[in-house]
Amino acid sequence: MIAARPRLAALLGAFCIAFSGILYEWAAVSPATGAFWRATFGLPLLGLVALAERRRFGRLPNRTIGLALVAGVFFAGDLISWHHAIGAVGAGLATVLGNLQVLIVGGVAWLVFGERPSNATFAAVPVVLIGVVLISGVVGSGAYGADPAAGVALGLVTATCYSGYLLIIRRSGSDLRRPAGPVLVATLSTAVVAGVFGALGGSLDLTPGPASLAWLALLGLTSQSLGYLLISVSLPRLPAVLTSIILLCQPVLTVGLAMVLLNETPSASQLVGVAMVIGGIAVATLLGGRSRRVRSPRQAGAGA
Repeated sequence: MIAARPRLAALLGAFCIAFSGILYEWAAVSPATGAFWRATFGLPLLGLVALAERRRFGRLPNRTIGLALVAGVFFAGDLISWHHAIGAVGAGLATVLGNLQVLIVGGVAWLVFGERPSNATFAAVPVVLIGVVLISGVVGSGAYGADPAAGVALGLVTATCYSGYLLIIRRSGSDLRRPAGPVLVATLSTAVVAGVFGALGGSLDLTPGPASLAWLALLGLTSQSLGYLLISVSLPRLPAVLTSIILLCQPVLTVGLAMVLLNETPSASQLVGVAMVIGGIAVATLLGGRSRRVRSPRQAGAGA
């Protein structure tokens, strides 16, 4: 059983999520269409697991359901803005920028809930910010992306939306016996919101070609459902430091995959920026949270 091998489960989950941007690019659809179909194709597997959870542990509390619905709105914003960021700066760099949610969550939790970040987090902020500037392409030459500066802005929107998702789910409490239920509700909400947004903007394609549907189906099965389920099984069973390291492998892996599979070629300055962002997040996560265990996939990881 995969639960008996939490390290393997976490690695497989991170590996699934690392392909999110790659599969979206191969699908060649609009941002709203990608978000809608990713969520829609993720529902069947999540639904089966959630049904098994309900039969064993009972119905989710109304408060959890309500908060998961709201969280899904933020996750739709996360996916749509992230897809736009991919178009501006590439899948690899956009995924790195999405991981800025680690610092944003810490800042919001401090301002709203009085949870003061660690000294390590404060020290990491300027390092990460310098890295973001380098990724934007304003320093150096030959920056990769159609519009790197816009990609950075969209990446910040992505991280902010995903932070909202994390904080709302966090306030609902955590039932480690039923990880799929809240994710199912949030995913359903994401599909509806992305569909409405795309329909109103005229960008929703309900009949993409067979090749696009195949890539989107794979995206929904792996990243939206299987990846998060594997991570949800593994995180409560592993030390926080180890889980943080495993989750930080995901954006690094995505950058490498994008360079190989999508021929993305970030400049030297942008790659230095990637190293600074990932390094700063690592410092904030590893040194700032040694005493805490990561409780669920809704409290860690990227918004991809």
